[in-house]
Amino acid sequence: MVDVLIRRAEAIVTMDDEGRELAGADVLIRGGAVAAVGVNLAAPGAEVVEARGCVVTPGLVNTHHHLYQTLTRAVPGAQDALLFGWLRRLYPIWARMGPEEVRVSALVGLAELALSGCALTSDHLYLYPNGARLDDTIDAARDVGLRLHATRGGMSIGESSGGLPPDSLVENEHSILSDCIRVIDSFHDSSNGAMIRIGVAPCSPFSVSRELMRDAALLARDKGVMLHTHLAENEEDVAYSLARFGCRPGQYAEDLGWTGPDVWHAHCVKLDTAEIGLFARSRTGVAHCPCSNCRLGSGIAPVRAMRDAGVRVGLGVDGSASNDAGSLIGEARQAMLLQRVALGADAMSPREALRLATRGGAEVLGRDDCGRIAPGMRADLAIWDMAGVEAAGAWDPVAALVLCGPGRVRDLFVEGRQVVRDGQLATIDLPRVIEVQTRLARRLAEGA
Repeated sequence: MVDVLIRRAEAIVTMDDEGRELAGADVLIRGGAVAAVGVNLAAPGAEVVEARGCVVTPGLVNTHHHLYQTLTRAVPGAQDALLFGWLRRLYPIWARMGPEEVRVSALVGLAELALSGCALTSDHLYLYPNGARLDDTIDAARDVGLRLHATRGGMSIGESSGGLPPDSLVENEHSILSDCIRVIDSFHDSSNGAMIRIGVAPCSPFSVSRELMRDAALLARDKGVMLHTHLAENEEDVAYSLARFGCRPGQYAEDLGWTGPDVWHAHCVKLDTAEIGLFARSRTGVAHCPCSNCRLGSGIAPVRAMRDAGVRVGLGVDGSASNDAGSLIGEARQAMLLQRVALGADAMSPREALRLATRGGAEVLGRDDCGRIAPGMRADLAIWDMAGVEAAGAWDPVAALVLCGPGRVRDLFVEGRQVVRDGQLATIDLPRVIEVQTRLARRLAEGA
């Protein structure tokens, strides 16, 4: 792999402990890692990428997604529904998907993330209709070139047993755990710089049993992988927990072993003060999904209170059926705006929002090798051209990246390999994939 020198950036946002931002500086990439950061670096024989007028950030990190949902954006009947009604409308459609739909939808979703500056994403796949497997998403990530923290989800409590999903989409709990073991043994890489990691992720308290939640936690810790699920997403979610389990979501999680530095929960919109304290003490992570929370009317997550208490928080775009976009830089802006709407204009700065989208997400996913620009860190770098109309007239280019754009990255490097070049995906034929995606979406719509 040839060395790459990113030269003379207007600003390099390191996200190091001091929060340093370097003007007119360079980054040298060697062997998939950052070799040096500084001014006027010498790199004979390196490929030079000019970054004048650009802001360079760590590659963004997405902590929650459902890539299969990219096929079901803007579905009539789900456009104006709360969470439970939204799910009931979409479950029958998702039940008709298969391996091709899951893989192609993942290709499109990963491409969209890459173009928004994302280098590392998690994915929560919790339904496996018609022979679909987690392998389909992993194959897509390898093709696009993004790092993937794929989580093997599952649903085991259908409507006939008091759960939300239709019985046709639930699985036997033994089968769920067995396939978790298979994908961990087949794909999980715990090494520094890993491109693929696996997590264990029963879907939610309203779609699996207490026994599966407990057994999943035991399995994950035996295998040394992380745990992920949805928690406290809206008032319906909390009411279900109180009625079904006799406790709030935080207590439910703690009782079943679902707190700790190896756990991250999606949404957490309705955590109360005691639950925030629990997550801070136990170092449990949160994937904050502001656009999805707005779209489904779930509320504004108490991110300011979480951050002030010491909870690890990252950002997630969530599925494209509930967002409906997949822009991580857009998610950072929305996170900032929501905290300001709730608490005032000084509740969150652009730089704090950008930190959530980079180092914060890496910390939530247990990646101490990503999320910063420093020697020895993995070479996941996003280069943002600030010379376009979006940021025209901006005085502070770093703040402008969150406040006004651009929304599309110029160049993206992942493990030192260029995934986006001059605003175009460099790894797959995206127009051809979109053609296939459109055909598959039409077929699903015609059968709905």
